[in-house]
Amino acid sequence: MDSRPVLLDVDRLRVEFKVKAKEPLVAVRDVSFQIYEGETFGLVGESGSGKTTIGRTIIRIHEATSGEVRYRGQRISGAISRELDRTVTQSIQMIFQDPMASLNERAKIDYIVSEGLYNTGQFANEAERAAKVTDVLEEVGLLPEFASRFPHEFSGGQRQRIGVARALIVHPEFIIADEPISALDVSIRAQVLNLLSRLQKEFGLTYLFIAHDLSVVRFITDRVAVINLGRIVELAETEELFENPLHPYTESLLSAIPLPDPRREKQKVVKFYDPSSHDYSAGEPHLAPRLAPRLAEITPGHFVLGNDAEIAGYHEVAAVRAAERRSRQAAPKNDAPTPNA
Repeated sequence: MDSRPVLLDVDRLRVEFKVKAKEPLVAVRDVSFQIYEGETFGLVGESGSGKTTIGRTIIRIHEATSGEVRYRGQRISGAISRELDRTVTQSIQMIFQDPMASLNERAKIDYIVSEGLYNTGQFANEAERAAKVTDVLEEVGLLPEFASRFPHEFSGGQRQRIGVARALIVHPEFIIADEPISALDVSIRAQVLNLLSRLQKEFGLTYLFIAHDLSVVRFITDRVAVINLGRIVELAETEELFENPLHPYTESLLSAIPLPDPRREKQKVVKFYDPSSHDYSAGEPHLAPRLAPRLAEITPGHFVLGNDAEIAGYHEVAAVRAAERRSRQAAPKNDAPTPNA
């Protein structure tokens, strides 16, 4: 069991959206995970899988249909007091995906960055507020004079830095980064990632990093949850997930990662995921409990979704792979003889 303090606890979260004259659209299906203090937790999956909905529900933009979100052990989903809502606003911030659409084009950067201060009242006078804006702009690599300009005067990378400054100015503990680099040029992505890493070290931040680019996820995260159709199918430490994927959906995602070597890229085999390969009765567990999917711990810290038969199969695969690793480690190394002088 992990001894680190749990900062965020998502417990059986379910989010539905009403569709006119139709059955509700289920965007998130009974999702559970914990984020430890100081870590970067990745949430990956295809577009429309429910990643952003989870992030927006945590920060209370969307309402949870059922389940709970707890921050430092205190429930923050559903109806909460005004004082707790203010605490959530200060402690949890979000960096939005689109740096072009997430900034108010009619407002100057000074006001945009200061919105969190206005909402939480974290300044005594205008001079203190302006000083905080200057400090946070410099912290993210922007000039203080940028405060008097409008968003359309900046590049995509600069606008995303403004979004980071807006989130950072209220001194949050937890930041939800919703695909913060997907709309940026490749040359700018590394700058923003390095900025996020540096800020995490300086301020002790905890991140929920939402993305679909697995190469980026491997670089920046400590643990990863893979989500498909609103349900987590696999969760593990980042290197464990990349080196030892078990769920076929995870294997499919990893097989599609582009390789820098053109010859290896041409020879690689992409695995296609077939959802119909699973025999689930999630809607009727009382009729077929053996077929109802559940998230099971296959190896310490490595969870995979499956029915009883699938989980047994994952245990067997994990045991075989572990035996192969032990065999390779125990095999003597054939060092080439040193030539005589």
